[in-house]
Amino acid sequence: METDDFIPLSALQHYLYCPRQCALIHVEQLWAESRHTAEGRVLHERADKPRGERRRGVRTSTAMPLTHAGLGITGIADVVEFQEGPDGEQAFPVEYKRGRPKAHRADEVQLCAQALCLEAMLGQSIAEGALFYGETRRRMSVVFDDGLRQLTRDTIESTRTMLTSGTTPSAQYSAKLCDACSLIDLCQPKLLGRKGSVNAWLAQQLKDENEEGMPCAGN
Repeated sequence: METDDFIPLSALQHYLYCPRQCALIHVEQLWAESRHTAEGRVLHERADKPRGERRRGVRTSTAMPLTHAGLGITGIADVVEFQEGPDGEQAFPVEYKRGRPKAHRADEVQLCAQALCLEAMLGQSIAEGALFYGETRRRMSVVFDDGLRQLTRDTIESTRTMLTSGTTPSAQYSAKLCDACSLIDLCQPKLLGRKGSVNAWLAQQLKDENEEGMPCAGN
């Protein structure tokens, strides 16, 4: 598989949250900043700077590049802690999130995908990692059991299928998901319904505006 075809780890989280959101970002290349995304960006700023440090027997690496050639995924780990053990250093991935633990498993899948990359890169088995949430200021332990690993692999394949097709799923409005999404104004889930492409909707808006600005015949 060509490296250009590798799926970003962030796309897996986007896909499980909302396949349409994933397509808007990774197929149609659309993005919009919101208070929530801005807060998330600030939270990541410290971890996004590559560096390493050692403290109390734990070596920490931030902004660590990850890849798994077999699964065709790539990305960057916020933090990977290398903890001393009887068999040497043991990797422990930590992903930073702005909000709080969620009912869906999108964050867990993104973290598990990081673990799969680390296993392939380091040649070791990784049993667990953690999600750090900005609102609670606490870590949530995530065990990479068989169920989560299979969900992660299934999500990788589903995401790849959608991105390869180049199509954007139809809008399906959900107050719980849509109202919290920074792309809601671009997505227009209430208006578009099953119409599909946001780019097509934007083109129609421009066409309507141009027609409104044209002088009437006979004037």
